[in-house]
Amino acid sequence: MLTDEELEKYKGPDGTIDWGRYALEQLSAAVEKSNKKEKLEELSVFKMADELSDYIWDIVAKWDFFAKKTMGDQIVRAADSVGANITEGYGRFFFGEYLLFLYYARGSVYETGYWAGKAWKRKLINDAQYKFIKERTDKLPLEINKVVKIVKTQFRQWKGKSIY
Repeated sequence: MLTDEELEKYKGPDGTIDWGRYALEQLSAAVEKSNKKEKLEELSVFKMADELSDYIWDIVAKWDFFAKKTMGDQIVRAADSVGANITEGYGRFFFGEYLLFLYYARGSVYETGYWAGKAWKRKLINDAQYKFIKERTDKLPLEINKVVKIVKTQFRQWKGKSIY
């Protein structure tokens, strides 16, 4: 509820409240606040997922046809899915959907790690490449969990009650 002092600035010459001007200012303030939201490309979890998928793409692009067709397709799709799900969740308007896509992204990280292990065992990637991928597939789920926690906290603050 607005106080008389706050309403004073919306009064017209005839003493009535200009609710249209009030609504326009509230909308402008909301848009300005939402524009301060961190951009997707600035999120560390997105940067890490994007770097990993590009790294894997560069490796798989050099494999022979059989390796690309059988394992390459799988690991590239899994790695690309991490960033894609983070992005899709980020673009959702509902907390529950955002969380769901973050969980999908986390699952894709584990799938990427599985395929990297298979590629290493089959000598498609060397020790250094496997180490690079393994370090990121070990760290990414923790980073995704941090985002999940933030989203749940934001939901609680917005809704005023706990989720799940």
